[in-house]
Amino acid sequence: MLENHAKLMAVLQSSGEIVGRKKLQKMIFIAKKLNFPFYEKYDFHFYGPYSEEVTLKIEELVNLGLVVETQEKVGGYVQYRYSLSDKGEQFLTNYDVNPLALRRCVKVMNRESARFLELVSTMMYFEHLEKHDIIHKVSVVKEKQYYTERELADAFEFIETLKTLIH
Repeated sequence: MLENHAKLMAVLQSSGEIVGRKKLQKMIFIAKKLNFPFYEKYDFHFYGPYSEEVTLKIEELVNLGLVVETQEKVGGYVQYRYSLSDKGEQFLTNYDVNPLALRRCVKVMNRESARFLELVSTMMYFEHLEKHDIIHKVSVVKEKQYYTERELADAFEFIETLKTLIH
């Protein structure tokens, strides 16, 4: 029953720490789109793909003491940091849910900004479309983000890089 929770914990374990709720959401979505076995349902929201299930599972893990959530004031808002607790590290020894390919992808994703991962995840959300249609869709749904042509090209390249890490 807790295997899906353990998979989320494995992402945190591979990252060391993830700064930001949005970043955590995008990393899980991207991993799911890369065919890692995450089964949480995602819908498209203001900041791109979002899963209420991921949010609830992380809250449960925090409440169980398996994940540490810290808050810090940054500018005018609260930023959240997530990492595994010692109890969480011990708990994960009962599961084999952290394959090498996932660890590699998570480390690469965690080096990127939440803004960039928002772009990447949005593009992957629309991956069933042709490339020019993806670009158009992003320009419409992410109009206020003002993504540049360079950022779009970098995101396409990043997706390809991630795909090479899983083989």
